[in-house]
Amino acid sequence: MAKNEKEHPNHRRSVFGRFARTVEIQVGKPHSFAVALAVVVAWSFSGPLFGWSDTWQLVINTGTTIITFLMVFLIQYAQNRDTQALQLKLDELIRVTKDADNRLIDLEDLSEDDLEEMKEAFERVARSRGVSIDELISQKDDET
Repeated sequence: MAKNEKEHPNHRRSVFGRFARTVEIQVGKPHSFAVALAVVVAWSFSGPLFGWSDTWQLVINTGTTIITFLMVFLIQYAQNRDTQALQLKLDELIRVTKDADNRLIDLEDLSEDDLEEMKEAFERVARSRGVSIDELISQKDDET
C-alpha cells in the first residue's frame, strides 16, 4: 500500500494513477538519467558493429520517439493532478483567510477576458494605493 493510501485510506488511485505516479517519481531520479545515458552510450558504441546502418539509427530514433510520446501524456497527467491539488490548497487558504477576496477561489476556471478584468481590478487597487503592479514586481525582485 502506498504511503498516501496509508495516510488517506479512503483515497484509492486508479491503476493508471498509481502507474503514472510511480513513473513520475522514478523518472525524476538520477538513476533514471543514468540508465538513459547508458542506453545512448551503448547504442553509440554499437554503431561500428552494425556498420552505422540506417536500421541502427532507426532503433534509437524510434525508441526515443515512442518514449517521448508516452512521457508527454504521463507528465501532463501528473502536472494536471499536481496543479489541481495546489489550486485546492490555495482555495482553502483563501476561504479561511478573513480578509481574503473569495472571488479568487477557482480563479483558474475564469475565461481569458475575465482574468484580464480581474488583473485590471487589482492594478486599479494598486494604483489607488499609489503603487503600480510593475513597482510591486520590481520591489519583490529587489528583495530576492
